[in-house]
Amino acid sequence: MARKKKTAIVASADSFIIRGLGMKLKTVDIDAEFCGLDILELQKREDQVDMFVVYLDDRVAAETDLLVYLKSVCMQKEKVVCLIGSKEEYDVVMKYLVKEMVWKWFERPLDMEKFLKEIQKFKANFSFDSLKKNILIVDDDLDYMHMIREWLKEKYKVSMVNSGTQAITWLAKNKVDLILLDYEMPVTSGPQVLEMLRTEPDTKNIPVMFLTGKSDRESIMKVLDLKPTGYLLKSIKRDELFGKLDDFFKG
Repeated sequence: MARKKKTAIVASADSFIIRGLGMKLKTVDIDAEFCGLDILELQKREDQVDMFVVYLDDRVAAETDLLVYLKSVCMQKEKVVCLIGSKEEYDVVMKYLVKEMVWKWFERPLDMEKFLKEIQKFKANFSFDSLKKNILIVDDDLDYMHMIREWLKEKYKVSMVNSGTQAITWLAKNKVDLILLDYEMPVTSGPQVLEMLRTEPDTKNIPVMFLTGKSDRESIMKVLDLKPTGYLLKSIKRDELFGKLDDFFKG
């Protein structure tokens, strides 16, 4: 039997509305309990719950330390957040959270029927990985590829293949949001792989960023002539890589 899902309702007060929300969650077999705006309260629940339902208001939006801590918990321990509030409140708290951890946002006044229907879907088949963007790394350098995967796996769902042929085969059965493609590979080079991808209807629109070890102007111009989504130098540092990917997915 599957484990019963649990949630903590994070709100500024244990009001009639919050208690009613908890009761409604229990009708769809979700254990729910109130959690105030206190990091210590979050700490007590972070290993027990699958989701934090955050009922937004001005006080919640002002608790920046709590929001930053909540982001850390969700990303490290694979928990998710459901937000309930106005568009203005949502925009404020999203300055401190990240889209990868937010399962759903429901505008207030809450459509309870829709909310409970979505919660039942969550209970049935949700996994944290379903929120993550999918990245495929294609590179014949296994050590480098594993290093990049270790960097990215907490925030992204990362797959790896070590040749252009394997990439084409893999993409025939799998969906991906971005390909990081080694420019220089034996047998089938990065440019050849990109050309093959662009001739197939199912893959022609997949964004591709080249990975290149050459930083001289002539080499970079050759890369850019192929009009990829972008390119990354293989000497890139971890934080810089995250910045580039965050900018791409936000765009």
